[in-house]
Amino acid sequence: MKRTLYIIGGLILLAGTDACTKLDNYPEPKETLKGTVVDVATGEPVLTDQGSEGTRVRMRELTWTASEPENLDFFCMKEGIFQNTKVFQGTYNVRVDGAFIPLVRLNADGDTLANESKTLEIKGVTELEFKVQPFLKLEWVGTPSVANGKVTATVKVTRAVSPADFKAKIGPMGNYSDDELNEMLQVTDVRLFVSQVPYVGYREWDNRYSTIVNYAGNAFEALLGQPVTITTQGTIPAGRTVFIRAAARINYATENIKRHNYNAAVRVDIPR
Repeated sequence: MKRTLYIIGGLILLAGTDACTKLDNYPEPKETLKGTVVDVATGEPVLTDQGSEGTRVRMRELTWTASEPENLDFFCMKEGIFQNTKVFQGTYNVRVDGAFIPLVRLNADGDTLANESKTLEIKGVTELEFKVQPFLKLEWVGTPSVANGKVTATVKVTRAVSPADFKAKIGPMGNYSDDELNEMLQVTDVRLFVSQVPYVGYREWDNRYSTIVNYAGNAFEALLGQPVTITTQGTIPAGRTVFIRAAARINYATENIKRHNYNAAVRVDIPR
């Protein structure tokens, strides 16, 4: 009896192995999608975080018709560039979502108000450029200074999309009132991230030294376009090299995440 059970079990395993072999006979994906996300007004890359808090790239393969297309998501690098080298050849719809006016906008009934996604064939190396309207722009003012293990930096935060344009494009998505839209436009916080790696951001920051300044209501409105000085907390050890980066966000979520806009990372050497 045991011999019979072993034989049956072996046949089942062989059958399962053969079935897996037949299913897994597709060639490895080897096409590449790469591109940039740039500010439509300046042509400059939209700097971001690396991970779900940053700019997300969403692909949907339209060639595959055996089932409903699935979302294939990956994320931009902090420089505002993206690359995926493991893509099957085919036709795709591609969009990006981040700290900027959504490219795909629907109203409360699900009707399409705007669709600036791109549909294209991906074959070989395919390049894309998305032109977007960031919510905020951050710029360093002067050079960071160091004293007693603390870094002091000055940043200027300005709106990269006008309130009028924001309201015209976001308002119809939820039939928002003017008061609601004004609340969405409020800058909620400005951060000075500190890290020991150049990829400093929401995912790579040292909370011993990073500083977060929160603003209630429209308190930051008067500071837009003005130099804002922030000092790190704690004491960074002498001789250490760190990287700092400023970030700010408004009170509006894209794809349910309130994302920050960023400036470029700066290296700071703490004197011995």
